[in-house]
Amino acid sequence: MKTLPKLTALCFLLLFAIGANAKSNFDIFAELDSGPGNVTATEDGRIILSLHQFYEPQYSVVEYKDGSLLPFPNKELSAADSMSKLKLDSVLGIRSSNGIVWMLDNGMRSGVTPKLVGWDTKADKLYKVIQLPEPVSHKNSFVNDFAVDTKHNHIFISDPAGGANAALIVIDLNSGTARRVLEGHKSVLPENIDLIIDKTPIQVKDKSGKLIRPHIGVNPITEDLNNEWVYFGPMHGLSLYRVKAEDLANKTLSENELAARVERYSEKPISDGITIDKAGNIYLGELAENSIGVISPDRKYRRLAQCPRLSWVDSFSFGPAGTLYAVVNRLHQSATLNGGVLAAKPPFYLLKVNSLAPGLPGR
Repeated sequence: MKTLPKLTALCFLLLFAIGANAKSNFDIFAELDSGPGNVTATEDGRIILSLHQFYEPQYSVVEYKDGSLLPFPNKELSAADSMSKLKLDSVLGIRSSNGIVWMLDNGMRSGVTPKLVGWDTKADKLYKVIQLPEPVSHKNSFVNDFAVDTKHNHIFISDPAGGANAALIVIDLNSGTARRVLEGHKSVLPENIDLIIDKTPIQVKDKSGKLIRPHIGVNPITEDLNNEWVYFGPMHGLSLYRVKAEDLANKTLSENELAARVERYSEKPISDGITIDKAGNIYLGELAENSIGVISPDRKYRRLAQCPRLSWVDSFSFGPAGTLYAVVNRLHQSATLNGGVLAAKPPFYLLKVNSLAPGLPGR
């Protein structure tokens, strides 16, 4: 791995083609030998990455340090192992808050129960493990991303599951209890639209060998810095929704009462992970166009950058001093999403994105 401070000439040519006023708005901070999943940064500047299970990594979570990827928090916990409930199997979602790095383990590589694992980076020890058994999760659950709410002391998880049974999972960190909410609501269901990147559709091979184009439910999720609104939506969907965090945390609300409080916020493209800054700008990857975009507080979407190297921008996280990190993992070229054929090759990328306003480290 090495640091790359400048863009390629190809990116500059594309930027020139889409407008003289366009800016690059990102730098490739590091090349990675392994395909990243999500990224987070701690308040003291540590960069923690999940490694995407589609690429069968040796370690599920790593720390980027001095040009290397080191097992996080250690080799014993980070290595996939179906024999231990504490070892990490298939982490994607990862967030840092108040010194705790939270890791969402979907358990799909070994078929183990999904769990949320918190590691105290200040004390360097295990903080908490919250299991997510049925009926909180389902057999086809794919617990994916989440938002940490420090005001209500809750964590809100997106689960696209099998599509029709997509839902949010609400965890009360005070009690360690979890609830499944909004299952089957329009705000979490995928739309009937295909994802096509560089003229090639995303396809998965089913058990019979037939190629199908998946439509994935709720995936992107974030919460504003006032812990007031939770923003979320289906990956395969052209709408972003929001609901008040206090309503999600309110277990006395019925399903119908909670559903009535969900509102459509804005348009969005097919996208994976998102984050938000102090000014309310929401950042995302526009997967079909190899782009990074933003939904501004006026609820309008625009592109910040477009480049062939922005090939599946998956996850964003702010670090100290307003730095906005993102990862590129080319999931559409993984065997899982490319009809069983692995086309992706290193390097993958860790980016620095020029944000419009500062954000909160770890979010």
